[in-house]
Order: sequence, then C-alpha cells, then structure tokens
Amino acid sequence: MRALPHLRADLLLDVRNSTGESPVWHAQEQALYWVDIPSKTLHRYQTQSAEHRQWLAPEMLACLVRGTEASIWIAGTETGIFALDTGLEDALGFKGLAAVNHAMPGMRFNDGRCDRQGRFLAGTMMMDMAAAKDLGKIYQLQANGNLRELLSGFITPNGMAFSPEGHTMYLSDSHPSVRQVWAYDYDIAQGTPSNRRPFIDMAGFAGRPDGAAMDTDGCYWICGNDAGLVHRYTPQGRLDISIQVPAAKPAMCAFGGGDMRTLYITSIRPVVSSPDTLDGGLFAVHLPFAQGYPESSCVSY
Repeated sequence: MRALPHLRADLLLDVRNSTGESPVWHAQEQALYWVDIPSKTLHRYQTQSAEHRQWLAPEMLACLVRGTEASIWIAGTETGIFALDTGLEDALGFKGLAAVNHAMPGMRFNDGRCDRQGRFLAGTMMMDMAAAKDLGKIYQLQANGNLRELLSGFITPNGMAFSPEGHTMYLSDSHPSVRQVWAYDYDIAQGTPSNRRPFIDMAGFAGRPDGAAMDTDGCYWICGNDAGLVHRYTPQGRLDISIQVPAAKPAMCAFGGGDMRTLYITSIRPVVSSPDTLDGGLFAVHLPFAQGYPESSCVSY
C-alpha cells in the first residue's frame, strides 16, 4: 500500500444523516445529490453557493441515479422504482415506474447504479440486518416497466460499480457475516452478469464493504464502514490507498467537482451518538492522483 501521509477527508456539511447514501454528482448544477434513507429525504449541496436543499419523499429513498431529463432522478425505494422530479415548486414529484415483489415484508431497495449503457441495477435487502436472511436480489429496470431479476442470495447487497469499459461488474455483501466483494463478467449488449469470482475478502481489511465508486484507472473505491476509512483497490484487488474519514461509518463515496477529482463521502449516524461527533456528515477530499467518471443517466424509464 502506498504511504500518503495526511490523506484525510474533511467535513463539508454537518448534516447528521441517519443513513446518508447514494451520492451522485450533477455536473450541470455543480451540485452533489444524495439521500438519507430513514428520513425519506433527498439532499442537494451546491458547491459554489454552499446552498443545501432538501426534499421529503413518501417512502424511504435508498439509491439514486440521474434521469435523462434535467430535473428527473430515478430511485430505488421501499416498494419499487420511482421517478423523482425536483423541478416542481412545492414538493418532490414521485411517480411509480416498477413495483417489486419482495420475498417477505420488511424489505427495501439498497445500493444501486446504472451500468455504462444506462441500465439501472439495484439490490434489495431485509431492513432487519440482525435477521441475516439472504433474500436480497439484484434487479434491472426494463423499459417496459418490469424488473428483471439478475442475481439472488445476498443479505445486504452493496458496493455496485462498473469497470471503465463496462465489461466487469463489482458487487459486495456488506453484512458482518459476509464482508465480501465479487467481480462478474458483464455482457454490455445483454446487461447480464456472469462468472462470479472473489475480488476482495474484506475480512482481511478494516471495515465492512459498503458503497463504492470507480476511477478512470479502473481502481475500485469502497467505504470501510465501522472503520472510518475509504479504501482504493487496484483492478487486481490489491489495497493501494486508505483515506481517513472523521466518522466511524462512511457509507458511500462518489467522484465530483469541476475536474472530477474530489471524492465525496456520505456517512451514517448511529442512534446512540455523542453530540460532538461528526457521524452522519458529508465529507470531501481532493485527490490530484485520481479522477472519476460522470455517472451514466438511466435510459430505461
């Protein structure tokens, strides 16, 4: 692992999210969007004006991707996939696109993102993580409004990312009993993952593998939840860099900024937290040695 002293993320916004997740950079607005799952809230932070805005949704928002229209976002929620419209004056637009047939009550969507071709993939999980039920599935949103089941058998599917050329998909299970990251061959014509193989056994590293991002070198960035770290792994699965985050539970990271070299990190604030901790905050670190990709917009809605 490279030794880079003083590599540490700084607090950008003391927002105190219960579960801050799914940060996505909006280049046209020079703004970061993300969700706080339990509070059913969509957040936006415009970096130039430092303006912070929030929208309340009818359901928990878990994962978020851009739509093809300026104010439209596509989100995985408790009951399915919805289109969100932030362009309305009074409230957040909320339109159903696809319902999900969960294996049992008490489930919701969790991590998700678009592949390089703009297909939206997202995973489901039991909200009661203590139950440790491997009922989570990975779905793909189809243009006809159906959800195509791709993979199954996960407790807490997380860490989804795609290699620069799109031919490799990465996926983790962040449950404490699993803590694995896998790589899949990904058929970009059919949108189908296959040939699952081990990529990182996080039991040998600090933290649980939560949300992820990909850089232009093909390196995989994964939040080490419970460890206050974000790790960068090479395409060969070798730990390259770890960044300190002044919160115990970093949840997901995303590249943004004018040069796509700023890593933004959302985090979780446990129910029992000291008032002076930064847990649940939004953090950022500029990385001159790494650059990210703009996230693909969802085309299948």
